[in-house]
Amino acid sequence: MSRTDGVSQSSAKSKSKAELTRLPLGLAIVCLIIVGGSYVTNAMDRQVFSVLLPSISEDYGFQLSQGGWLSTIFTLGIGLAGIPGAYLLNRFSRKNVIIIGIVIYSLFTALTALSFGFADMFVYRALSGVGEAIQNAALFAAVGAYFYKNRALAIGSMNFAYGIGAWLGPRLGAHFADSISWHAPFYIFAAFGFAFVVLIAVFVSKRFTEQVEDVTSAEATTASDFIPEKLYNKNVIMFMISAAITGVAVYGYLGLYPTFLQGELGFSIGDAGTAVGMFGLGALMGIPAGILGDRLNQRWILVISLAAAAIIGYLLFNGPTDAVSQNWLSFLMGTTGSGLLFTNTYSVMQRAVRPDKVGQVSGIFVTSWYLPSAVAGFLFAELHDLLGWGGAGLVQLTLVPIIGIVALLFVDMKQVSTGRVRASEHR
Repeated sequence: MSRTDGVSQSSAKSKSKAELTRLPLGLAIVCLIIVGGSYVTNAMDRQVFSVLLPSISEDYGFQLSQGGWLSTIFTLGIGLAGIPGAYLLNRFSRKNVIIIGIVIYSLFTALTALSFGFADMFVYRALSGVGEAIQNAALFAAVGAYFYKNRALAIGSMNFAYGIGAWLGPRLGAHFADSISWHAPFYIFAAFGFAFVVLIAVFVSKRFTEQVEDVTSAEATTASDFIPEKLYNKNVIMFMISAAITGVAVYGYLGLYPTFLQGELGFSIGDAGTAVGMFGLGALMGIPAGILGDRLNQRWILVISLAAAAIIGYLLFNGPTDAVSQNWLSFLMGTTGSGLLFTNTYSVMQRAVRPDKVGQVSGIFVTSWYLPSAVAGFLFAELHDLLGWGGAGLVQLTLVPIIGIVALLFVDMKQVSTGRVRASEHR
């Protein structure tokens, strides 16, 4: 049953509770697969640019620092999209917000191929990030609410979809660029996005996307008594620091890694696309990472994963230079950086606040993870100019993550929900 666009948040919730019955499991899984497929296109749009950057830079005469900005500036749009995203979620159904997000990032992905120079390409990349964030906020809210008893696993399933896109995007992008031109992937991936707009509009039920659990019950209140009332409690702040540090490290690698492979190690565009795509295969570990997060202490999962990512980041730019080794290292970076760290940071931040603040803290996570990441590519380029590739990798991917590890040591997991008796998010 649908809700009329523009109704107030409270009215929408009341209608959802009164009228929206849960789907049979089979239909819910179909809806999950379709919206997950749309997130595949989101990841493809994000990951393809860095592989095409050497060709784009050659055509436009961009310097490395300019390329660094362009490769990660979409995360600025993601980080700043919390305000428009919240506005849309307050006024429209999650299903419609998902569609709006896909339309935005698909449109600006296509426009990227029509850029005149650095300035308008910068704008198109940033605005594509806005669309990606709007879709992300509504998608993760819908999936987390529907499968609230296994929140980390639900988020992990979306990260699995991201992993597929992060694997396919660079590989298909390199193929289309090599056989047609670097413009082609942007047009093709945008078309994929618009196709999912139609699929979601027709086949995804609002009985799936608009579920809202009752967080006013005595059981829900008692279950969250041990969690601080404040949104910005100590645990949330520590997780914010860890998320910011992780984003700067991961996107420093993602932004200029293909340039390093092609310019420093002499990889072809196809081999570079394969190596970057291995990050996406690592991100497929989001589902087992979610299972672990639902069962084990998430603080220690994050500490161990961040330490492992720091070692892997060093080896990527200071270790073996052959294709097989680089592929495996990129896979491990995807496993730790996206599969383990993204999934568990997102879900544990939701568990660090009371049910009625889960929607707010989800926006805080997106801003914490993506906004600092906007400078990651530029920072890595500047460090490269000062210290070379190896030195830049050491500083940004190995030493900086230590800050995040220290922050996690101050987390009090006694004030974090396990998720088993936790009520769903309240939006």
